Amino acid sequence: MRHIGRVILIAAVYGCGNETEVTRPLSPDAQSTAAPSYNVVKFSSSLGGAQSRGMAINRTGWVAGWSDLADGTRHAALWRDGSITDLRTLGGPSSTVPWPGLNDEGMIVGISQTAQVDPLNEDWSCEAGGFLPNATNLICRGFVWENGTMRELPTLGGNHGFATGVNNQGEVVGWAETPVHDPTCTGTQVLQFRAAKWEPKSGSGEKIKTRELPPFPGDSTSAATAINDNGQVVGISGRCDQAVGRFSALHAVLWDKNGKPTQIPNLGGVTWHTPMDINAQGDVVGFSNPAGPGDPEGEFISHAFLWINGAGTAKDLTTLPGDPVSEAFAINSHRQVVGVSFGGASGARAFMWQDEALTNLNDLVHIAPDVLVSAQDINDAGQITGRVRDGVTGQILVFVATPVASSP
Repeated sequence: MRHIGRVILIAAVYGCGNETEVTRPLSPDAQSTAAPSYNVVKFSSSLGGAQSRGMAINRTGWVAGWSDLADGTRHAALWRDGSITDLRTLGGPSSTVPWPGLNDEGMIVGISQTAQVDPLNEDWSCEAGGFLPNATNLICRGFVWENGTMRELPTLGGNHGFATGVNNQGEVVGWAETPVHDPTCTGTQVLQFRAAKWEPKSGSGEKIKTRELPPFPGDSTSAATAINDNGQVVGISGRCDQAVGRFSALHAVLWDKNGKPTQIPNLGGVTWHTPMDINAQGDVVGFSNPAGPGDPEGEFISHAFLWINGAGTAKDLTTLPGDPVSEAFAINSHRQVVGVSFGGASGARAFMWQDEALTNLNDLVHIAPDVLVSAQDINDAGQITGRVRDGVTGQILVFVATPVASSP
């Protein structure tokens, strides 16, 4: 499964240097009527490299994501209370939080290289998708981090694993390889992979419970991308392909609590139908190829989409002016959607969608010459995190944008 937003795209502690106090966030119960204005905090704290990104924000304002080190490796990171925490790795050089993988209890999920060499020399999702730098032929595994400890998540019998989402019950989803040599795999990919659901909190000292979520009927592989507090899971289903989206995402699917997959409506193409998030009401956002030249061959021409739970069609959220491509990454309980629009002369730009309008997030802030490049997650208070390009240094940093409360 490929997160294209990453390509234009998506324990050391350091103090934050120039963060500023933010305005009180809007109440989670507030009704949205028009796009609010935002105060932006730019986090200068990093792990020594020139790039960091916020991928998830919870109700307390903690931000999980990743930060590059000076040596070119990358570590999963947590920003809280004015400092950054290095989440370390599972023994390999790099780790990351590649999705909104943070719950309100402080559990964080992601992927990490291990010290084990891959005997099949596959280009697995974690590196082939651009989530981790410097391909090393090391096995990648999903992880769960809580209270200072990173634990490895088991696979479904194969070598590699990938964790994407966690709900407030501590249920984790992602995908993992099975031992099956799948003939629909291409390139260096060899093993089949399936959507997986883990329960790390199944009991003190007990083995982590792992459950396979089957693909849509007729498909060979599946991958889960998000889970809500009701236990509804969304993801992709298709052919093994190269384990980086494309023909692996022939169908966008929703698994119910019993693990039965049903198809989510798409934008009309054949490939890249990829849910990215599901809110408490069961509404889903992501990206999907419309019908058009290049789509049947797997070219990425996707638009952000919103599917309201139970609707017969998905809504095309379109793109910002001048851009051919967009992706929606997250949705909150108020149906505020955030993501990225890109491919045009203006470069990548963060967007917000609400009340039937797509807005450049940069038009709602006063931070020039800085640019909000992508919006990766939004909590129910309307706070947004993602990546911002410093207009002076060129560094890519983490930001939190907090909506300014309206005057009574």
